[in-house]
Amino acid sequence: MACTVMGILNVTPDSFSDGGRFLDPERAVARGLEMAAEGAQVIDVGGESTRPGAEPVPEAEERRRVLPVLRALRAELPAGVRLSIDTVKPKVAEEALAAGASLLNDISGRLWPLAAEAQVPWVAMHMRGTPQTMQIDPVYEDVCREVFGFLARLAEEALAGGVPEVYVDPGIGFGKTTAHNLELLRGLPGLVAQGRPVLVGTSRKRFLGVVAPEPDGSAPPPPARLAASLATATWAAACGCAMVRVHDVAPTVQALAVVGSLREEVGAA
Repeated sequence: MACTVMGILNVTPDSFSDGGRFLDPERAVARGLEMAAEGAQVIDVGGESTRPGAEPVPEAEERRRVLPVLRALRAELPAGVRLSIDTVKPKVAEEALAAGASLLNDISGRLWPLAAEAQVPWVAMHMRGTPQTMQIDPVYEDVCREVFGFLARLAEEALAGGVPEVYVDPGIGFGKTTAHNLELLRGLPGLVAQGRPVLVGTSRKRFLGVVAPEPDGSAPPPPARLAASLATATWAAACGCAMVRVHDVAPTVQALAVVGSLREEVGAA
């Protein structure tokens, strides 16, 4: 199965990589259409930053940011391109689904009853604490065993509760050190083997700048982490993950086309 590309559309002033670029609804809609033209099969719209240390956004403000964008995109996107809502707020999720979203991307792990009621797929993600606290000394005895076990239990609960499809996301960068992130990426074949579709989001994240610094040893800024982002996206696809969540759609689509071709050739050999 080919790995799907989910394009990130942050309609926020403070996201870690592109905060403020698409806060204006017209620019956000234009970017969503551009990502679809580049090959994104899902556009993930979020109105609240979840970067480490980010403060919560009032519900009314989050709704104001995302709903006009969702409605406009639903009217203009080509057939076959899905909209996703990235939120932890029940009311925002409800109204976003009514506005045209057909996938619920939930870092809190709590909104599956809404997905069951609406009969839409749900993304179950692992996170320690909240965006305000998650990077304060995260500790695990065995990060893959703990994260993958948590996701398996959560997926089973949601499916038993009526959610039609559950994607599991190990939550790279959400309550993990660089070493934890790398261990989870190495362990992706084990998560895929659980039988649930796996979503991975590493795009432009801070740990990539640690693993792949500039020649002078400094961490490159988020937009300069494209090569590292592509490396982890292609790794996820090669491991059998179902979806990658990215900022840079066009180069990721190209890279995954190569990975898909190679996987087909290996499978036919």
